[in-house]
Formats: sequence, C-alpha cells, structure tokens
Amino acid sequence: MKTSLERIATLVLGVLVACAPSAISQVQPSSSSSSDSSAQAGGPQGDLGPIAVPKKREEAPKKDDVPARPQKVEGLGNVSLKVASQLVTLDVGVLSRDGVFIPGLKKEHFRVYEDGVPQAVTSFGQIEAPITAAMLVEFSNNQYFYSFQVDSIKNAYIFSQTLKKDDWVAMISYDLKPHILEDFTQDKQAILGAISSLRPGMAMSSETNLFDALIDTLDRLDGVEGRKYIILITSGRDSFSKHTLDQALKRVQGSKDTAIYVVATGKALVNYAQTHGFMRLLCPMTEFNCEMTFAQADNQLKAFAKMTGGRFYEPMFDGQLREIYADISQTIRNQYSLAYRPTNSAQDGTYRKIKVELVDEVGQPLKMRDQKGKEVKYQVISREGYKAKPQVE
Repeated sequence: MKTSLERIATLVLGVLVACAPSAISQVQPSSSSSSDSSAQAGGPQGDLGPIAVPKKREEAPKKDDVPARPQKVEGLGNVSLKVASQLVTLDVGVLSRDGVFIPGLKKEHFRVYEDGVPQAVTSFGQIEAPITAAMLVEFSNNQYFYSFQVDSIKNAYIFSQTLKKDDWVAMISYDLKPHILEDFTQDKQAILGAISSLRPGMAMSSETNLFDALIDTLDRLDGVEGRKYIILITSGRDSFSKHTLDQALKRVQGSKDTAIYVVATGKALVNYAQTHGFMRLLCPMTEFNCEMTFAQADNQLKAFAKMTGGRFYEPMFDGQLREIYADISQTIRNQYSLAYRPTNSAQDGTYRKIKVELVDEVGQPLKMRDQKGKEVKYQVISREGYKAKPQVE
C-alpha cells in the first residue's frame, strides 16, 4: 500500500504532465509573428531565430525648435550692418596774451569744427595732471663756439626744475642719431644725471639729424598711453637725416596725443652774427645762404608746434628761460579736455582739420574782460587735426 508521501508525488507529476503542452505553446512564438517582427525591425537572423533591433523612432521637430526665417523686405537686397564709432579727444589750452591759463570756462563756450562742420562736444572738463614728456635735445660738435651746446644744457636743466614727483620724463639727445640718456622715470636725480653727461666738446658727431631723431621719438611715444609731450630743444637745422622734411611733417601730422613744445637754441649768437656780418661762419661752406638756412629751420619748428597744439619759443637771453619753462609747465598741466564723435564716420585714413573757437551764449565770439572792464586778448591752443582710422576689412 502506498504511503501518503508517494501519493502526493504521483499527483503532482500528473498535473505537470497535463499542463506542459499548453505552457510550451504560450512561450514559443509563432513563425509568422517572428518573421513580421524581423521585417519590421530589420534585424539579422540568428541561430535561434531573428534578432530584433528596434528602429529609432523618428519624431517630427517641435514647432518651437524650428527657427523662423527672417522676412524679406520688398526692394531690399541682402545687406550687412557695420557699426563704427571713433571718439576724438582734444586738449585745449586757453591762454592770455601773457601766456597765463584762463580757468572757469564752460562746455557751452567751446565750439569745435571738423573740416568746417560743427561737432557736438560729448564730454568736457578742466584737468590738472602729471605730465609724460620726452626731452629731445640737440647736442652735436660744430663750429659754433659751443654756444648751441651750452644753450641746450641750460634749457634742459631749467626744464628739469619744473618737474614734479608724479611726472614721467625721458631724456634723449641727438647728433647723427638719437641717444637715450635716460628712459621714462619719475626720478628727478636720474634726469639731472643724464643732463650732466652732456659736456661741451664731447658729442659723438657734428651732424644734426633732427628729422630722424624726431620721427624716432614719436615712434617710441606711440606705445605710451595717454597724453604726451615732446620738449624739443634745438637749433632746428637738419644736416644729414635719412628722412625728408615732408616725411617728418607727415609723421608729426599723424602723431596721436602728442604735443611738441619747441625752444630754439643759439638765438643770441645768430642775432649777433647777423648784425656783425659773420653769419657765414655759422654754416658749412656747402650752405649757399646761411640766413635762409636758419629762417627755414624756424619755420619747420613752428610747423611742428602748430600741428600738434604746442608752442614755439625763441629766447634771446638766459633770463627768459625760467619764464618760458614756467609757461610750458603751466600750459601742459592746466587744460580743458574735450571729446566728440565726428559726424563724418568714414574710416578712410584721411586727415581731418580741427578748429576750436570760444563763443558766448548767442554764438558770437567770446569776449573776456578783466576786473577793470578792459577787454582781455586770449589765444586758443589745440592740435590742428588728426588722421581718421583706415578701414579694416
């Protein structure tokens, strides 16, 4: 007789045998459905049937993801927009007949013209600031009895006495070529040391290559930020420069933020030579007309100063030097700063002429009067123009 455990085992086995066919039929897929799945999925055939690789679902982009096309305007072709803006800054000195700076003027008193067209002044202020200046001093051996060399040393020394602790100054001498005796420094003693190295009769050459030295100095100053000044102490003669006067004038005209203040040397000697008939001795034998040579030198120096908004001085006596350099110091430290955006926005590299006038409330030339009611004559000093930026493609 079977035990209870054996009966239970027999019963379970019978149930499994009865259910096996239906279970197998549910697990094994039909050949037709596998074929359809393989065709739809595009999968390869494997050992056990098709391998289904589901296709990537292609969804249409949402409306918000598609950028809208710009609408075309009738009659307007394809164009590109370029924005160019150039700010022109001016340092303007307003001086009395005696060279004294006149303070207290307002923005409304200044009228600026560019190539004859009025410009709107966008910023304005009165400034008193440290200076950045290069002393460019002629120092060559010549037959002038050292008079020009001594004048150069005196001028450089007296200018150094006007310096303040925050000023940046460089000392450059020139004969055949420029010599940097002291690079930009705030050390006044270093500048005095450079001046003391200039000793009459110790120059390297008898040539006075003014144009080369001036162009070289302007090139060096191009890398210095802000407003700069050249204190040019020279006779104005040029004997052997590689550059011509025309090239020098163009370089000066194209200088940026640099004013040239000229102090002519040897004026007492030249005046004495003219009145005593030995001008011939002041020039080499190859010079046809020595008086004409010095007259042309003065004209060149005046042009350098005028083009850049500087001034030209020709002292006859040593007693004038302190007054001259006090005037230069006051002028370059106290100025009106103006800025405007030119109405001519073309970037064509052309030279634009600038004129600055003072006007009253009704647009008439401004008249100034002293405490006694007497009209005060004045002069407006600014650069004559600038070169527009060239177009960069």
